[in-house]
Amino acid sequence: MSATLTRPAAITDAEIRDYLSTGVRNRWWPVLPSRFIQTNGKPVGLTRLGEKIVLWRDHTGTIRVQADRCPHRAVPLSRGLNEGDRLRCNYHGVEVGTDGTVLSVPGQPGCPLEGKKAVKTYPSQEIAGAVFVWFGDALHEEPEPFTPPPQLAGGEYEAILCYADWEMFWRYLYDNNMDPMHGTFLHANSHTMYQGDTQAHFVTRDTEKGFFFEKEGQRDVNFDWSELVDDNALYVRLEIPYPPSGGPGGNFGIISFGCPIDENWTACFFWRVRKVQGWQRDVWRFLYRTRMEPRHWHVLEQDREILQGQRPGLEKFEMLYQHDAGLIRLRRHLAQVARKQLTELRAAGKA
Repeated sequence: MSATLTRPAAITDAEIRDYLSTGVRNRWWPVLPSRFIQTNGKPVGLTRLGEKIVLWRDHTGTIRVQADRCPHRAVPLSRGLNEGDRLRCNYHGVEVGTDGTVLSVPGQPGCPLEGKKAVKTYPSQEIAGAVFVWFGDALHEEPEPFTPPPQLAGGEYEAILCYADWEMFWRYLYDNNMDPMHGTFLHANSHTMYQGDTQAHFVTRDTEKGFFFEKEGQRDVNFDWSELVDDNALYVRLEIPYPPSGGPGGNFGIISFGCPIDENWTACFFWRVRKVQGWQRDVWRFLYRTRMEPRHWHVLEQDREILQGQRPGLEKFEMLYQHDAGLIRLRRHLAQVARKQLTELRAAGKA
């Protein structure tokens, strides 16, 4: 008698919404600016993608990222001490090494906990002043390579990081950045976004790792286009034209990531980039810090205020039109990614 094969149940839309409530797995996400983590300094506890993690620098200056949970009594390791090559829990002194192995149990030397790899450790790297962490699912614990965009790799570009936590569902930041038309209205009083047609027609253009969403027949006038990139990390790239008074470097670029904290809060990363080198790099940085940074925070605050408190599920109240084609395609892409990941996990008995 042959065995009957049972096909895994199809993934439902409700399961996809639940899965995406705290982000997309199998991606690199920026979790915190590097400057907040000091060598041999206090461990820092965070929640990212709904997971509690602890960040610390060991005595070599290397960033370590682990589950924020002591394997003994499950209290936060971030409330413990950084001993240079290990974290020591303050509760009972249990010591955990950089790879998650329990190195010492002072209260009971030689107990079975010693030598056990009992704390999850996350792959991490530092890019452009931020700590990036790989959040893989049960089938993808080993990280895929991530090549940052040229604007964040140094060389011809100068990148200045702006960071803030906003109270909103993470995907709404991506929706906002894939909606160039909002710049003409919400940011109409900005010194760089007051020009351009308020009745533009948009088109999409595929790329190898995403797509452009852009105004047809208008370029370098306003916030005229956005590019979604999903290359083992999910981010949006855009440019805003600058007048000569804005200093050297041509258009003002933004690389934006919205790392989910939980379903209601987002860690927002905005890299401000200009193509400048040598003395022009120094001029641009001086102009930014002394004249332009408050203006940019003012524009960001307009976005924050309009999105503040927005919870998941608002889509059922929306009535979208042609200007929204970019965010519609973004949402479709995320749903496809989630469906694929959930299907693979279910087939492997991991979901």
